[in-house]
Amino acid sequence: MKRRAWLLSGAGALGALVVGWGALPARSRLGSGKLWPIDSADTSVALNGWIKITSDGSVVLAMARSEMGQGVHTALAMLVAEELDLPLSRIKLAQAGSDAIYGNVAMLVSSLPFHPSQLGDSGKPAAMQVRVGQWMVGKVARELGIHVTGGSSSVADAWEPLRLAAATARASLLGAASLAWKLPVAELMVKNGLVSHPSGLSAHYGKFAKYAASTPPGHVSLKPRKDWTLIGQSAPRTDVPAKVNGTAMFGTDVRLPGLLYAAVRLCPMLGGSPGAINASAAVAMPGVLRIVPLQAWAGSSAGFAVIGKTWWHAQQAAQAVQLEWQQRPAGALDSRAVEKQLQAALLRDTGHVFFEQGDVAAAESAAARKLEATYSAPYLAHATLEPMNCTAQVSGGKVFIWVPSQVPQMAAAVAARVAGVGIDDVTVVVTLLGGGFGRRLEVDFVAQAVRVAMDSGGQPVQLIWSREEDMTHDFYRPMATARLQASINAQGVASSLRIQSAGDAISPRWFERAATVLQGPLDMPDKTTAEGLFGLPYAFAHQKMSHVATRSSVPVGYWRSVGHSHNAFFSECFIDELALAAGQDALAYRRALLKNAPRHLAVLELAAAEAGWGTTLPAGRARGIALHESFGSIVAQVAVVSLEAGVPRVHQVVCAIDCGTVVNPGIVAQQMEGAVVFGLSAALYGRIDIHDGQVQQKNYSDYGMQKLAKSPQVVTYFVSSQAPPTGVGEPGVPPLAPAVANAMYILTGQRRRMLPLMD
Repeated sequence: MKRRAWLLSGAGALGALVVGWGALPARSRLGSGKLWPIDSADTSVALNGWIKITSDGSVVLAMARSEMGQGVHTALAMLVAEELDLPLSRIKLAQAGSDAIYGNVAMLVSSLPFHPSQLGDSGKPAAMQVRVGQWMVGKVARELGIHVTGGSSSVADAWEPLRLAAATARASLLGAASLAWKLPVAELMVKNGLVSHPSGLSAHYGKFAKYAASTPPGHVSLKPRKDWTLIGQSAPRTDVPAKVNGTAMFGTDVRLPGLLYAAVRLCPMLGGSPGAINASAAVAMPGVLRIVPLQAWAGSSAGFAVIGKTWWHAQQAAQAVQLEWQQRPAGALDSRAVEKQLQAALLRDTGHVFFEQGDVAAAESAAARKLEATYSAPYLAHATLEPMNCTAQVSGGKVFIWVPSQVPQMAAAVAARVAGVGIDDVTVVVTLLGGGFGRRLEVDFVAQAVRVAMDSGGQPVQLIWSREEDMTHDFYRPMATARLQASINAQGVASSLRIQSAGDAISPRWFERAATVLQGPLDMPDKTTAEGLFGLPYAFAHQKMSHVATRSSVPVGYWRSVGHSHNAFFSECFIDELALAAGQDALAYRRALLKNAPRHLAVLELAAAEAGWGTTLPAGRARGIALHESFGSIVAQVAVVSLEAGVPRVHQVVCAIDCGTVVNPGIVAQQMEGAVVFGLSAALYGRIDIHDGQVQQKNYSDYGMQKLAKSPQVVTYFVSSQAPPTGVGEPGVPPLAPAVANAMYILTGQRRRMLPLMD
């Protein structure tokens, strides 16, 4: 925390010092064994900040990422098991400490708004300014050491440091065995968790761990790709057995001695506050202990919580409280008004230009004709299956929290602030997450739980939101709109593409909630607003992509695939419109535009071939295609769609993906399947409406989800690659909506430019 405070407080005075600091080598992420907590009952031996060896030769891995169903605990363990040549079942996980080595560097580096033309085919930067930018941001990220699970970055971030940590541990173990056996280290090998020698000597890692901790590793090298036996294989997920037998611990599974429960009731008008209250009937109800006022922490709405002996007691009492709610002073929020504001912003402002190439204005002046379309997308909720919850205990000047969080450091920081203690007096235990999708990048519910625990006399309290509170007090995916314009010359070729979008910026609002040292608004160009629009791979000679950042006061946050989630719908549907205007097949049109993007073309061709593009479908069915890059990965999808009583039914989705080196093909396929169902729910049904300051959708009954019985078959194919791994958890979402919409146009002859498609 001291390092972070120094960077923030000194940011305005760095000056020329940045040049010298930037030339220094990046901080090592290997870490010392001293980073592990001291436990007299623990007989394992730490070899570095990531790896410990137990007495039976198993390995303990410091886990710095949250498991929310994406399989990251399995994938990261596979990296270590591969380098140590150990069965995956012999890798045990322990929550990582707070040191900077565990921070997510890749996520911050990927936030830089570079265009694909500035990157080489291998994903490595081609332009000097890109290399410098990535180097500097990478160094800052290493210093900050922010622990966060998001941005589909966990495997990409761990790819080098985890393998290096395991390879270093392997080298030290071999060195210790060499000294113990008085044999040349070159004659020793590791296999299946054993160090062995051709003479017959063999012992597991636990026999050498103590000596390995004090043995210099010497030469450290990563295992050659040709020798991999685990990476690239569909190993079973390690978290599944506990989830099947019920021993897995999610946030709402935490059970502590003397545990109390709390239910919340927040102001139904976003930004509003509680007024006169009559709680006499609620306090008199059985099992009710007390009522605690809640202020608006970390972007939340104000309200109150009820503490009870069970959550049901607390929830019933919360509903019995009579309260006069007050609108926010600036007036009620309304999504219909926001939609009009966005449309006006497109006409009024030019916005921030994220990418410009050629001379769009000249191309438009010389055009034989123009094609223009306006697309829009609504607010969306995260709707995680497990609602927001946190268990907290405040006693003796110490705070303990058990929480399903994507940002444990932020959870600790807000807990310290609410309880008035130092950050070192807060202990955070991260449980499994029953869905994240970006919602658990927020800590409003953590602040509430700590405040409630402060009034519980030292007893632990588990605060759980109802589904209705969860749905109506989310940090929503922003409403967005975009105007796309293309110039078409006399030969029917689209020579220019202009895209202007408008919508709230997420990152400035999130940083305002996250950074307690900041005062007032923090506005800056936000890549997430225009991602998926300014980095299109298509070879338009003249391009200009800009975004008008608005501020509606509706609480907005990161939502699975963020700006890509709606921007892909805008761009890929418009590409189909251009293909139609040119009288060309949608696949052929894209092929011609991808002449300078071989990776994208390979993914597109694979999806089309496996989906049988161009072959005859049964009557009443049509195919739609879409291609999109996000989080470093390229995904193409072909959706087979029909109409049943006028309602779209998606029968099959064929996915092709280039995500670099595939660590676990089974997990990637699962993520594509999950992304399709998640994306289909949003594409067909998802919308949040706000009237008179109140969110209208309150539960799954009015916030539609894709049902299992009508979910499509999803088939995933991989483009072979030796590049480092890129994102997987989110890239399957963006192409789904445009693929379905493009198929629907073939069926109906009507172009849907507004989500959801069922409206």
